[in-house]
Amino acid sequence: MGPTGSAGSTGSTGSYGVLDGVCPLTVHDALRRAAAIGPDVEAVVASHGRITYGALDAEVAAVRAALSAAGVRRGDHVAVCLGNGPEWVALFLAIGSLGAVTVPINTRWRPPEIAYALRQSRSSTLFVADRFLKIDFIAMLREICPAVDAELPDAALPDLRSVVVLGSDLPAAARSWDDFKAGATGPVEPCGTPDDVLLIQYTSGTTSHPKGVLLTQLNMCGDAFFSGERLGLRAGDRFHSVRPFFHAAGSTLTVLACVQHAATVVTMDRFEAGEALRLIEEERCTHFSGNDTIALMLLNHPDRSRRRLSLRGAWAAASPAVVRRIIDELGASECVVGYGLSEASPNVAQSAWWEPEDVRAGGRMLPEPGVEVRVHDPGTGRDLPAGDVGEIFVRGWNVMRGYYAMPEETAEALSPDGWLRTGDLGRLGADGRLEFVGRAKELIRVGGENVAPTEVEDVLHGHPKIKQAAVVGVPDERLMEVPFAFVVLAEGCTAEPEEIIAWTRERLARFKVPHHVRVVTGFEEFGMTASSKVQKRHLAEHARRLLDSVETG
Repeated sequence: MGPTGSAGSTGSTGSYGVLDGVCPLTVHDALRRAAAIGPDVEAVVASHGRITYGALDAEVAAVRAALSAAGVRRGDHVAVCLGNGPEWVALFLAIGSLGAVTVPINTRWRPPEIAYALRQSRSSTLFVADRFLKIDFIAMLREICPAVDAELPDAALPDLRSVVVLGSDLPAAARSWDDFKAGATGPVEPCGTPDDVLLIQYTSGTTSHPKGVLLTQLNMCGDAFFSGERLGLRAGDRFHSVRPFFHAAGSTLTVLACVQHAATVVTMDRFEAGEALRLIEEERCTHFSGNDTIALMLLNHPDRSRRRLSLRGAWAAASPAVVRRIIDELGASECVVGYGLSEASPNVAQSAWWEPEDVRAGGRMLPEPGVEVRVHDPGTGRDLPAGDVGEIFVRGWNVMRGYYAMPEETAEALSPDGWLRTGDLGRLGADGRLEFVGRAKELIRVGGENVAPTEVEDVLHGHPKIKQAAVVGVPDERLMEVPFAFVVLAEGCTAEPEEIIAWTRERLARFKVPHHVRVVTGFEEFGMTASSKVQKRHLAEHARRLLDSVETG
C-alpha cells in the first residue's frame, strides 16, 4: 500500500446511500459505460489531438498496463504536469483504475511551487511535458531535481523515483512516453474502488503553503454525475471548457462530468475569447463552462455577433447580471449556476437546467442530493434562520477525506461529525436553496484562480530589501481581483515597485504576482490586532482608495 492507502475500503459492493445504483462510482466503470454507450463519440477534442470513447478506453487499458509494469500500485502518488488534452485524461483515468492517486501539477507554477507539491505529496512518479506554452518544464525539473540528469532519486525529492517525459528533451534519468508504454507486459484489470483516493488537489486556501485535498473516486464520480445531470449533459453533447484539468473544476466538473454522460470535452491550451468563440461554433458545442471573467470576455468580443453558436446550456460561476447575458446573448437558455470548493469535490450546490430562469439567473442553488448545508453565525456558531448571511458548512458524500499529511489543518476544517467549514459566506432560503455571497474574507480570486495573500507575502519577505509585506485583493475589471502589495523596506534601502514586481514574477505563478506595489513606512496607521497582525480590511479599503484616486486624478 502506498502513502495514501485505501484502508477501510468496502469495494464496489459497499453501501453509498443516495449514490447507490445511480451512477458509476469508479473512473473505470464510468469510462466503460461511456465507451459502451458511444464508442464513436469523441471524448476529448484538444489543441493537439482528439480521441473517441472507444479509443480512449483502449488507450487507458494500455497506459494502465504500462503503469503496472513500471511498479505503480494502489495508493501510490503519481504527479502529472501536462496541458489539457487526451494524454492528461488517459493518464488520470488509468492511474485511478489501478487505485493509485493523481497529483495534478499546475502548469503555471514556478519551480519552488512544483518542488513543494512533489515533495509534500511524496509523489513517486512524474509525467511531465518537456515544453508547454513555451514553458520549459525540463529546465524547471533540472533546477529542483538535478539528479534527473544522472540517477534518481535526488536528495531534494527522495520519493521521486521515476520521470516520464512527453516530448523530445529527455534527461538521462528519465524515460520517454513511448518507452514507458512499450514496457507493458500484458493486460491488467482495473482494481480501483469507490473508497480509493483518486486525487490530491492542491489548494491555497488561506495558508502560506498549499494543502493537498484528498478526494476519493466516490467523491469525484458522484459530484461529476450530478453536476452533469443538472447541467443537462446528454450522450453526444459537446462541452467547451477551458478549465485547467489540474483544477477540480477541470478534472471533476469537466472531464468526469463528460465521461459520466458520454459527452465530449472541447478544450484549449490557453483561453483567448476569439479562438474560444471559433471553437464553440465550429465544434458545434452545446454547452460551455466559465466564470464571470470568461463569460464577459466571450460576450464582449467583437467576433461574437458573427458567430453562429449552437449553445443550449452553460455552467457558470457568475453574477445574476452576467448569467442573464449568457442566456440572452449567447443563447445558452439552460444556463445553470454552481457553488463549490476543492474540499467538496468541488460542487456543493447547483441549479438545474429544467428550473425556472429566474431561479437559475438569481443564483439560487439546491445542494447536491444527499449533501447537507448549514449557515452558521461566525460569532456564536449557531445556525441562522432562512435569509440571514453566515458561514457555509457542508456535510455529505462529496466532502474530502482530509488534507494529505496535515492532521492539524484537517481538524480545523472538518468537525468530528463530518461538517466541513468552508469559510465562505451564503444564505439559505426557506426552500432550502443556497445563495453564495462571498469567498473567505482574505482569499484573492484572480480570474479562476485562488490566491492566498500569505503565500505572496512569504515570497515578498524573502526579498533582501523588504522588511515586512502585506497583500490584499483589489477589484480588477478583467480578472475580478488582483493582488495589491504593501511593503516596508529595510533600513537604508530603496526599491521601485517595478523592481519588486519583477522579483516576484521569477518566484510565483503569474496569477499570484502583485499588480500593484506601494511602499509604506509601517502598518500602524491601518490598525493592528492584539496579536500584532495587520488589519487587512482597513488595508484593502486604503488600497481601493489609492486606485480610485489614480483613476480620477
